[in-house]
Amino acid sequence: MATTETRWLSAEEQQAWRSFLTATQTLFSTLEAQLQQCAGIPHGYYEILVRLSEAPGRAMRMSQLAEVSTSSKSRLSHAVARLEERGWIRRSECPTDRRGQVAELTDEGFAALAAAAPGHVEQVRRSLIDALAPEQVIQLRQISEAIMASAGACAAVLGEPPVSLCQSDDGDE
Repeated sequence: MATTETRWLSAEEQQAWRSFLTATQTLFSTLEAQLQQCAGIPHGYYEILVRLSEAPGRAMRMSQLAEVSTSSKSRLSHAVARLEERGWIRRSECPTDRRGQVAELTDEGFAALAAAAPGHVEQVRRSLIDALAPEQVIQLRQISEAIMASAGACAAVLGEPPVSLCQSDDGDE
């Protein structure tokens, strides 16, 4: 079995990692709390509504919606069921593939999204955008894109398995 030496984080890298981790957890907790308090929905549901609102005809195949909202198919199915109960999404059979389903944002769902969006955007602005200089916003996008590429997010969206860093006991890597 090939072994590689662990590349431990330097003190500076460790501080950067911990700051990033705390910042993202704090940001997501704040956004989640705002959406729950003001709109009565979790951030994941909001993201589904946004993705459908931006899709042609406000509709998308469930498998595609799972990919763009970075949800597992089972988690998405559960969320869509809850949103269907509210009358915000309607599911139908896919006209081109009988095995697939299409999720469509209803007028009621669009109205709920339109009502939730101003408060959510204000919270994003207050918690993130306004804390940064304009050049830092550009850097944040570049850093985020580099992280997504490195973490295999692009491969996952394309349906490719992430690269494994675990070593097996039988000598395979």
